[in-house]
Amino acid sequence: MIDVKSKKVTTVLPGKFNYSYQDGDISFEWSPDSNWLVISYIGIGGWNNCDIAMVKADGSEVVNLTESGYSNGNPKFGLDGKAVMYTTGKYGMKAQGSWGNQTDIVMSVLDGDAWDKFRATEEELAIAEKEEKAKKEKEDKAKKEADSKKDKKGKKEETKEEKKPAFEPEFDKHKYRTVRLTTGAGSYGDYFLSPKGDKFYYVMYSNGGPALYVRDLKKGDNKPLIQGVSGSIVPDAKGQNVFLIGDNTLWKLDLNRGSKERIEFDAPYDRKPSLEREYMYDHMARQVNDKFYDKDIHGIDWAGICAHYREFLPYINNNQDYSILLSEVLGELNASHTGSGYRAPGARMSVAELGVFFDQDYKGDGLKIAEVLPYGPLAYKKMNVQPGDIIMSIDGSKILAGNDYNELLEGKEGKKTRLEIKRVNGKTDFIEMKPTSKGDINDELYLRWIERNQKMVDSLSNGRVGYVHIQGMDTKSYQRVYDQLLGKYRNCDAVIVDTRHNGGGWLHNDVARLFGGKEYVRFTPRGQYIGSEPFSQWYKPSAMLVNESNYSDAHGTPYTYQTLGLGKVIGAPVPGTMTAVWWETQIDPTLYFGIPQVTSSDMNGNALENKQLTPDIIVYNTPEGELAGRDAQIEAAVKHLLEESDKFKAKGKK
Repeated sequence: MIDVKSKKVTTVLPGKFNYSYQDGDISFEWSPDSNWLVISYIGIGGWNNCDIAMVKADGSEVVNLTESGYSNGNPKFGLDGKAVMYTTGKYGMKAQGSWGNQTDIVMSVLDGDAWDKFRATEEELAIAEKEEKAKKEKEDKAKKEADSKKDKKGKKEETKEEKKPAFEPEFDKHKYRTVRLTTGAGSYGDYFLSPKGDKFYYVMYSNGGPALYVRDLKKGDNKPLIQGVSGSIVPDAKGQNVFLIGDNTLWKLDLNRGSKERIEFDAPYDRKPSLEREYMYDHMARQVNDKFYDKDIHGIDWAGICAHYREFLPYINNNQDYSILLSEVLGELNASHTGSGYRAPGARMSVAELGVFFDQDYKGDGLKIAEVLPYGPLAYKKMNVQPGDIIMSIDGSKILAGNDYNELLEGKEGKKTRLEIKRVNGKTDFIEMKPTSKGDINDELYLRWIERNQKMVDSLSNGRVGYVHIQGMDTKSYQRVYDQLLGKYRNCDAVIVDTRHNGGGWLHNDVARLFGGKEYVRFTPRGQYIGSEPFSQWYKPSAMLVNESNYSDAHGTPYTYQTLGLGKVIGAPVPGTMTAVWWETQIDPTLYFGIPQVTSSDMNGNALENKQLTPDIIVYNTPEGELAGRDAQIEAAVKHLLEESDKFKAKGKK
């Protein structure tokens, strides 16, 4: 805090009690009397479940209001500073895989009179307001009479204005005066409570998009006011109007009349791209200096490196080259999760996909089909497309030998397309189909690979070993694994959990919990076995597959699995990349760069960034082996798990 007059700087809350992952992520607000701040607060070790604290403006007192294992945020004062509001995940559903939590907005009241007034009915509130109005009129009348008195010299008698006593929060009772302001858990944005405490305004996200809602806290009704707004809610000084600041729109809402109006504005600016790039370059250098996970920046001369690469700036005139320059200088850090990228603006024509593989040895006109993907757009039974068929034309355009056919599929995604097909028997047919996107085909190829691996494991183990693959360290992937692991493979003796080709996310502890179960009871009514505890964890042998393309939390997950001794890690060594990154979008939104900020350390204090994970059983897959349809890593995992499951069964019989 800086005193405007004296310029004195006071540390209100020491930095050790918070951590800024990205700009603006530590929320705080001043109380109306400027004696307190309410702020997001992690205390010691609470980064993943942030609390809300009130801090004395002079830094002399810190009071943790929530002390919660759930995450809380976006704190604000309400009821003229006598209450604190914040978002909380306490009451909402939590995603299975550590990715997201429904929230509510709650209020803790710090004053008994304010609590009673807030809970008053409309009638009680009207009576109280009438009494307050009469009291104020009486006080104004008395003051007016005092001012009219004059002494003999015609001067008014001085009346001293009583100083309003400082508000003293009742910290010992606020937990019993906490109320949910939202009607149910959901996805909420910013919010505002009217000065009287009778109307609650909030932004909520739903399938129909974001919207501003109002809840009448006295009547209980709830209704949308403005659709399509998702920005900050800023009240005026008296709380009579609120302004909504969205991405491209400003709205003004009159709380007394309930009217709304869109504020039109024009914001011309004089942009100089070269100067903007210089600013972003210096900003990047400062951000790395302030936020890079290692305060010594790997021992390199960061200032000297930045000065050297800065010499190239005058010769760059486009953002694509500029992002390459940023990637070069950031590459000097010798760290994961960094570099820069350029998001090209504007519409681009995409090339659609037919969902087939072509025979690369075929030299004639047309495209000879080698394989039809089983769930692709040409897999419909009525089309009867088979390997050996030749696609001769697309929408009437002939496909000549040696010519690129991709331009014939530009812009045809999801649109009816006519194919001329020469069948294996020499007959020519015309069929209509709808090409799909590259993303859909990639999903199809992924499922094809998974099904191949499942069949391989089933065949090698004679059905005793199951196989699941974690595609990404996210909720969707976790749900798929949970579904198959405890359903399809429930009665298998062991399971392979494959993390190869996984780009990361945040799932390591969820995976460890899922595969770290120990059976401790069986349910056997009348001698029939119907299930075990834990029913939501795998308690039989498992092994984890890894390879060179595991990245980020796909390094963190096998590290966790190996460190906790849940099973053997099998495959190729994994580069050490267990670091959390902030990909920061720049003032020119076509550009971004990454700052690896939070690395994990082992229990000896060694950073896991750049520390290779060595599998317990090292096995490499070779290109020639994969082309022949072999997977040496899966073969090794099946062999190991058959041995482990035999030991597990033998141990259980003792």
